[in-house]
Amino acid sequence: MRNKEKQIQLAKYRLKQAEDSISEAECLLSGNESPRSIMNRAYYAMFYGVLALIVFEQYYSSKHAGILSYFNKRFIKEGVFPKELGYSINKAFEMRQEGDYREYVELAYEQVEPFIAQAKQFVQAIRDYLEKSVFAHA
Repeated sequence: MRNKEKQIQLAKYRLKQAEDSISEAECLLSGNESPRSIMNRAYYAMFYGVLALIVFEQYYSSKHAGILSYFNKRFIKEGVFPKELGYSINKAFEMRQEGDYREYVELAYEQVEPFIAQAKQFVQAIRDYLEKSVFAHA
């Protein structure tokens, strides 16, 4: 299997992880489960979308902050995606960090629910970009 084929397979796998994370966030919300868990899944949906993108880049980081910094520099500042997408993932990362790691932080449903729609938009934008720029030319 060619390297490009492997990259495309991995990108599609990451997009599937993103879609699964959105579904998980929706299930958690409909079941009135933990807002922290909802935020976690919404953030990871976006993060997996970013991972699908950077499969085709000469970049690697083991840190979320490094990957998000690269995404913002390469895809937001260069105008590949609108600034709103950068804002969405950066805010989701911040809220996920608070919910997962800060003591005594309680996220509310009203805070986290909008991130499900933002995650859907984010992942769809990445899917559209990859379908036009990479998948269609494979």
